Amino acid sequence: MCQTTSQAKAAVLEGVAPDSPIDSERTLVPQSAIPGRPPVELVPPSGLRLRSVHTLEGRAILIHALAHIEFNAINLALDVVWRFSKMPESFYRQWIGVALEESAHYQMLESHLNAMGYGYGDFPAHDGLWEMAERTQDDVLARLALVPRTLEARGLDASPAVRHKLASGGDPKGAAIIDIILRDEIGHVAIGNHWFRWLCSERGLEPVQTYAELAKQYRAPTLKGPFNVEARLAAGFKPEEIAALIRP
Repeated sequence: MCQTTSQAKAAVLEGVAPDSPIDSERTLVPQSAIPGRPPVELVPPSGLRLRSVHTLEGRAILIHALAHIEFNAINLALDVVWRFSKMPESFYRQWIGVALEESAHYQMLESHLNAMGYGYGDFPAHDGLWEMAERTQDDVLARLALVPRTLEARGLDASPAVRHKLASGGDPKGAAIIDIILRDEIGHVAIGNHWFRWLCSERGLEPVQTYAELAKQYRAPTLKGPFNVEARLAAGFKPEEIAALIRP
């Protein structure tokens, strides 16, 4: 599995020239595939260490958590490309692009973590993103509904608070990285929104109702505010979807 942007590019583009066709009929990943990543201790969310961002270790723990999310995001984008067949060619190309951007995010965070005197794997992390990927491995519609449109969209909501924590804790570089990640993640969630609605149209389903049913079926976490409405609208969420989120 890739650990740098250049390695990620080599991995995802191997045998796929920019203008070459992609075989959408293939199945490249077994259903039980486990993602590759450097060793990191996985614990329940309650087992994560918490420290004030006004200490170096506290800021490092936060940057480490973000790096873990971005590494998972590389795996998630690649898994969508390799696991699900019979989608339009542009689907695969867009998710390859997402994987490359997630790889760049991880590299920025890892470099910043290294400059702080720490490395990826120095702190525990939780695996909620990949657990949902495993639950939705049999249906691309469920995957799109509950990973990019739910778990990754939570990152849009969390970014302003995370950025404020880093900036107020004396980490302007970390705050600047969050700005870059938020900009790119709006595009990633927008891709998830586009293909979720495309599949709903193909299957004759109503998107808002279908999302609610999938969230219940696959035990998605209940989303709580505050919501980054501006970012969600930019990512393609409809006003009625946002209204459903904030409705008591």
